[in-house]
Amino acid sequence: MNQPDGQHCSADLVSQMKHSLRLRSGVVALFLVAVGTILCCRTAVRRADLAGRPLQLLDEAETAAAAASSSPPPLNASLMRLASVDPGDELLRRELEQLVEGSFTGRDPLYRSFASWRRFHHHSEHEELHPERRMQSKSVLRDIPGRLLRSPRDYRVFPELRRVARDWLRRGRFHPDVMSQLVDLVKRPLDLHNAALRSGEDPSSSTAGAGRYGSCAVVGNSGILLNSEHGHLIDGHDLVIRLNNARTRGFERNVGSRTSLAFINSNILHLCARRETCFCHPYGEHVPIIMYICQAAHFLDFTVCNASHKAPLLVTDPRFDRLCARIVKYYSLKRFAEGTGKPPEEWDNAHDAKMFHYSSGMQAVVAALGICDRVSVFGFGKSPEAKHHYHTNQKAELSLHDYDAEYAFYRDLAERPQVIPVLMESGFRVPPVVMYQ
Repeated sequence: MNQPDGQHCSADLVSQMKHSLRLRSGVVALFLVAVGTILCCRTAVRRADLAGRPLQLLDEAETAAAAASSSPPPLNASLMRLASVDPGDELLRRELEQLVEGSFTGRDPLYRSFASWRRFHHHSEHEELHPERRMQSKSVLRDIPGRLLRSPRDYRVFPELRRVARDWLRRGRFHPDVMSQLVDLVKRPLDLHNAALRSGEDPSSSTAGAGRYGSCAVVGNSGILLNSEHGHLIDGHDLVIRLNNARTRGFERNVGSRTSLAFINSNILHLCARRETCFCHPYGEHVPIIMYICQAAHFLDFTVCNASHKAPLLVTDPRFDRLCARIVKYYSLKRFAEGTGKPPEEWDNAHDAKMFHYSSGMQAVVAALGICDRVSVFGFGKSPEAKHHYHTNQKAELSLHDYDAEYAFYRDLAERPQVIPVLMESGFRVPPVVMYQ
């Protein structure tokens, strides 16, 4: 039967629509297959990357996120490299080698030979009776050649000077593991000395150097100590360390009265060496002293004064000196780069690299980390109203120290010690540190 034209057209239209739908369904199916394939590939890439085989198909942002979640952020290699350079230490070692060889031409002409040192500090009776000739002898001292360091008159002292200097030079390499040796280097001599002072105890049979002190107080000299009333708290620690012979009399309520160890720089001993018998004991002649060497010539002061001290007179290990120098310079470089926006390589333009040095307080704090289970730090910091030192009228800070960099180091010690370079690399475990204002 023949269909009307309208019905024939409708049938053709339905047939075309069915054909179009079949084509579109095929396209959609192909598209879905393609999307599924891409998603599977991206999942495989992620898994491969997290398994330690990064592929370039992974987004850079995802690569950075995966790396950050699986490993701690690396230290700034540039800062660490620059912090390892210490021109001041190089100068000190060079001058000490000259001192041992008798060719010393150091910064102070009066210390160019041991003979001149001896005559400068210990005037003969003839010079005491004739002051006008003393000035003449001092001018002659400036021309004494270094070879007189080997003078027979000084033979008794020179071998000890040479032994001490050569031992110091031998141990001069950087070695962060020195932190684990501080109990033997510092605490053991103190324990032996204290055992000998106690009646009826044989120091050789004591437990010297066995373990650390339970608690230690490092007392700085900042004027912020005034009106702090920390005296009783400070004296309650097992070991009390004071700096550069700062006075305690009249300040006991704020700074305490006990002293177990005096930590000084060698400039302090240099001044003490001018006195008869090198007296340098404001806390008592039985209080041990430890110091770091500022100038090679100060080994002369140490050699002579050590013979007259009743308590141990120790020189910091040069490996320990280098560790402290590297930490402080790292924080100074970091502060310079962040504060100025300049590359750290320009740090030398803002500092005298040969004179730049850590402070006595900073080294005393680091020493306490190695010999104490708990460390309390007092009198480190500043305020506009406070004097630089609580016991003097000094207001200005010394330019050879970067105190702000050291304060940043102290904050990390107390709050996040795991980020401190050198200490972190050595595996040394920092004990709990509390900073008192």
